[in-house]
Amino acid sequence: MSLPVYKPSDSLIMACHITGVFDVNRNVTLAHDDYSLIQSWAESIAAAKIKGVLFHNNLSQETCETYTNEFISFVGIHHNPAFNPNVFRYFVYLDYLKNQHTPLSAVFVTDVSDVVLISNPFEDVRFINQPDAIFCGDEAKVLDNEWMRDHATHLREQIADYAAYENRFGQDRLLNCGIIGGHFSSFYGFLEKLCELHERYNANNKTAYTGDMGAFNYLARTQYADQLISGSPVNTVFKLYETERTDCWFRHK
Repeated sequence: MSLPVYKPSDSLIMACHITGVFDVNRNVTLAHDDYSLIQSWAESIAAAKIKGVLFHNNLSQETCETYTNEFISFVGIHHNPAFNPNVFRYFVYLDYLKNQHTPLSAVFVTDVSDVVLISNPFEDVRFINQPDAIFCGDEAKVLDNEWMRDHATHLREQIADYAAYENRFGQDRLLNCGIIGGHFSSFYGFLEKLCELHERYNANNKTAYTGDMGAFNYLARTQYADQLISGSPVNTVFKLYETERTDCWFRHK
């Protein structure tokens, strides 16, 4: 059985912008119709001539019509309050991909207010030649840090082997779910498992922490350890604002 031909033009980058819900990471509730929060993301993708989809729950029709172009489109959604926006976005992505009638070659999903595209990953041989890889962001710290220990309190109580996973991978680099992507079949399978994790273990999370980073690192490390590629060329160093770098695909702050 022959594999479908890989076409960079059949690729997609998605992001989600949900407002009206308190953002526990920023300690603020984002304004409903503030395009400036997503402008850099949208413009960087359009400049690279890549298809980008921005899911939103409160952008005005006027804003969407003004900034829709050949590459960037806007899709309205209704936020399910059972899940924090950081988690709910994965269900949005999965539902959208399930209903695509046009085959896709590859997909990235990213944060929207602090991620910009630097260069086209879908045309890079380091991406093209690794169809089984899960490409993702990372940070200049290890998994075993105070924020992650607090962040995973709920998941640790729900998932039987979560503490064992933390002990095993504690000194490995912390992965960041603000950037995740891969060839379609690899990415779609990962996304399905990530949504299953959240639906089973994170729907009743009443803590102050969303669980998105915990679930992502857990799945990536326990089931995809041999397929992970993070750091360069995927992302610049998190929070170093490396605006002059051109050797990575994305800048994450």
